[in-house]
Amino acid sequence: MISDIKKTTEQKMQKSVDSLKNDLAKIRTGRAHTGLLDHVMVDYYGSMVPVNQVANITLIDARTIGVQTWEKPMLGKVERAIRDSDLGLNPANMGELLRVPMPALTEERRRDLTKVVRQEGESAKVAIRNLRRDANQQLKDAVKDKLISEDDERRTEDEVQKLTDRHVAEVDKLLAQKEQELMQI
Repeated sequence: MISDIKKTTEQKMQKSVDSLKNDLAKIRTGRAHTGLLDHVMVDYYGSMVPVNQVANITLIDARTIGVQTWEKPMLGKVERAIRDSDLGLNPANMGELLRVPMPALTEERRRDLTKVVRQEGESAKVAIRNLRRDANQQLKDAVKDKLISEDDERRTEDEVQKLTDRHVAEVDKLLAQKEQELMQI
């Protein structure tokens, strides 16, 4: 009973941290990385699919992404999808290859992105704290139903708190890394 509560709580907290990692990867820094285009969807014969399922995405240099479609007619659709995405990118069609240059970020834009990063981090922390609250409530219910003793409840609450502290520290570390990455010129 107690081990199940701890195990599921830890798994859910880890999922919150992983979700934050994915969200932070989508926030654009000055450097190019192929994961930036992962959530861009393109119309592929009537169904919307991610760009990486219709094209090969590579890094040409530190500030340029190369997109080479597997089918020539898809090049225009992929170009349009990237241009219409909320990333603010303007791909250049080179015939067989799309070059997607990363525009340099202004200082003001960097500060705005830092605020977005902090909001994402705070959302992740709130999710982790909610999971702690749910686990503690399950423990209280188990004590009320006389499934576990009060000593077990206190001991397990301490362990859940340590889990929470560890995951919140991991979120803080991710935020610090992303903010440092954003503020690099």
